[in-house]
Amino acid sequence: MVTGAGRGIGRTIALTLAQAGCRVVVNNLSTERNAAVVAELQTLGAEALGVVGSVDEPEIAEHAVKAGIDEWGRLDIVVNNAGINRDGLLARMSDEAWADVLRVNLTGAFNVIRAATRPMLRARAGRIINISSVVGRMGNAGQANYAASKAGLIGLT
Repeated sequence: MVTGAGRGIGRTIALTLAQAGCRVVVNNLSTERNAAVVAELQTLGAEALGVVGSVDEPEIAEHAVKAGIDEWGRLDIVVNNAGINRDGLLARMSDEAWADVLRVNLTGAFNVIRAATRPMLRARAGRIINISSVVGRMGNAGQANYAASKAGLIGLT
């Protein structure tokens, strides 16, 4: 399962997993991007299914995990890649910009980890990979919310 798999790093991770023989649950906000990545994986001969929605909603995280297990009987790998940024100087940053980034980047990963942990423990197998950023270790001007979310993700890992 790969969150934020509609483009960029997430899409590349989904393609790499498919090329390695994995069956992949693709998660993204965009129905069109999700469908395009699923089709691309299937063109490679991989089994894939899409779950549209934001994993910052616990129901979506649970649904994505359950969809893979229902379809294939197990969940071996989770890659938490979903993330957003709302850059701005700290002194001018809105409460909404702060909360949105932490909710998607950190709480979304937490929701997926919580949903995936029980079936992985039952199977006595599984890997959870959290995609963070060097900004989580070093910070970056204009990205206090993003840096805090990625530092939190490092701590969660």
